[in-house]
Amino acid sequence: MRTAKSVSNQTRNNWLIDAGLLVSAIIAFASGVYFLYLPTGGYRGGRNPAYDLQILFSRHTWEDLHMWGGVAMIAAALIHLAIHWSWVTNMLRRTIKELRGQSGRMNARGRWNLILNTIVGLSFTLAAVSGVYFLFFPGGRGVVDPMILFSRTTWDLVHTWSGITLIAAAIVHFIIHWKWVTKVTRSMFSSSSRQPVAQPLAEQG
Repeated sequence: MRTAKSVSNQTRNNWLIDAGLLVSAIIAFASGVYFLYLPTGGYRGGRNPAYDLQILFSRHTWEDLHMWGGVAMIAAALIHLAIHWSWVTNMLRRTIKELRGQSGRMNARGRWNLILNTIVGLSFTLAAVSGVYFLFFPGGRGVVDPMILFSRTTWDLVHTWSGITLIAAAIVHFIIHWKWVTKVTRSMFSSSSRQPVAQPLAEQG
């Protein structure tokens, strides 16, 4: 019996985690854009006449999408980091050695990839930490600012701009790895759609 050639288990797991990360990121991004252009301040007919404007969903639904999309994104990112932890530690050691002059210089592609991944990692960390802050200390009229490290306004600015930076860097990261994405995706779906082919029985004499 012949079976269709499929991707390795490691590649399949990487693809599934990355797919989950992408879907949750799109949900968090779309809901984040909603709140960026339709902030919570003000009231209908006042300084924010678009307050509570319904686009596809109600504001409450958008809040739930942003919160749970962010939680799912953090979970997927932690799994992604755990899977690629050896790469992270190897690159860290290599960078330290290079800065100390103990190893040769990294090529341009590797250096650019390291810089981009660092931006993605830092911006994601800031967005995640500030998101967790708002998860446990939501704002609202009459709610006292807990003043943990920064004011609620500062946390909001950190969350907004780290999210924007993360989106921009992630898009560039996605474009750079587009060939890998399309190649593995085609292999995933083609291997799953093929069925084992049975050898024809020999004619009996």
